[in-house]
Amino acid sequence: MRKYHFERLKDKQSGILSFVEYRKGGFKLVYGLMVAFLLICLFLSLFPLFFLAVQSFKSVEEITSLEFHFFPENLDLGKIAEVWNSVNLSIYFLNSLLIVVLSVVAAVIFNGLLAYGVSIVKPTGSKIVYLMVLGSYMIPTVLSSIPLFAMLASLKLTSGLWPYAILPLTFGANAFYFINFKNYFDKIPRELVEAMRVDGAGEFTIFFRLVVPLAAPIVGIVAIFAVSASWSDYLLPSLLLTQDSMQTIMVKLVSLQTSRPAGFTDDMMLMCLLLSILPQIVLFLVFEKQITAGGTDGAVKG
Repeated sequence: MRKYHFERLKDKQSGILSFVEYRKGGFKLVYGLMVAFLLICLFLSLFPLFFLAVQSFKSVEEITSLEFHFFPENLDLGKIAEVWNSVNLSIYFLNSLLIVVLSVVAAVIFNGLLAYGVSIVKPTGSKIVYLMVLGSYMIPTVLSSIPLFAMLASLKLTSGLWPYAILPLTFGANAFYFINFKNYFDKIPRELVEAMRVDGAGEFTIFFRLVVPLAAPIVGIVAIFAVSASWSDYLLPSLLLTQDSMQTIMVKLVSLQTSRPAGFTDDMMLMCLLLSILPQIVLFLVFEKQITAGGTDGAVKG
């Protein structure tokens, strides 16, 4: 019996091409070229991260040397703790973590409640609200940051702890999250909602006890995107967080680059960059399947 050449494709039923077509010589060549192209893209995507990780363990003499060596002469893992303590990164990581947690709460509750109202409650004017949110989706975030800062400055909300209340709301209010919630809520059987209403449950009870548990996959996806957005953002936190002890890790990195403290060298800067992106990498590796599956499920109306 002839052995299949594309073992993983032998049960393929959907898509433009069937498995029989993949067994033809011409399609095999195209398929091989596509796989090669994707592997090249994967390499180009991962190589900068790998290069940063390797270079961050080099000494400043190795980095500035005219004789290039890809790998460091001595791999000293203790350098991680040395750099961490010298810059006191714990404060900035905790500041970022606080904003991330509050941003996730804001993203899930506020966008979820708005999507619940537009998709399930549908009061008068809900379609107008939906169109307004879609319209805001076309406005770049950078364009809205400066007017927002000017408004907050006029209200004197840029000092003290106010930024820690404002930034999560800014990161949480996102048209993309709202659209994902609405498309997912559209698929929830209305019979379940009506049954809870008959039992006397209010709208908030229905939302938190029925809709949110049923929408757990899209809640997780929105939470992951909110974590990534709030952790990596620089512009608005740099405008609002003026005190050094309140800065997030991304704002602190730019500050270290522009005004370096005594003894802070290039290799230490590279290590700080590596440490700053590790949480997002770990998050993606842990929830990669949920990101790819839930993202498409929430973005396409079924």
